[in-house]
Amino acid sequence: MAVDATGLSPGALSTFLVRRMYHHNQQPRPWRHWLKWLVAVDLHRQLVLAQKAHAGPTNDGANLRPLVDAAHAVRSIGLVLADAEFDSELNHTHIRQRLGARSIIPAKRGKKTWRLHGVRAEMRNHFPRRLYRRRALVESVFSAAKRKLSCRAPGRSLLTQRRQALLLGLTYNLYRL
Repeated sequence: MAVDATGLSPGALSTFLVRRMYHHNQQPRPWRHWLKWLVAVDLHRQLVLAQKAHAGPTNDGANLRPLVDAAHAVRSIGLVLADAEFDSELNHTHIRQRLGARSIIPAKRGKKTWRLHGVRAEMRNHFPRRLYRRRALVESVFSAAKRKLSCRAPGRSLLTQRRQALLLGLTYNLYRL
């Protein structure tokens, strides 16, 4: 299983139009939030096992545990692959002790004075690159979902946008079947 997050556009506004508007009036565009869609993907069948959507930008390190638990309720898990955004000793121990699965999450880059202990130190010193390569399949799921279905969640409220993102995951699974 692989876990990752991607952003969904809140509307149909093109990035070209945004750059063009900035160019004409030399005013910076106001900061806009977007919808962040987190998924746990079965790598063998490339299906979404669990998903969550919320407003971005945020760090989703704390969201890994509930997402993995929801995926584990659907299917037993032997391996969890995630990118450095989800790196924490708490996430590693939760996956390894509570679910009995192996976790491969690269240790975040930090200062040379950082002292890593436990599983994070193991990931820093002996990272299994060959196994970690399969995490790229979650990016393929995002690409296919955005290309074939939609890369937008154009709802007016956050609740509607979240529902649209969750429906995107459901529709992707139906598309794959």
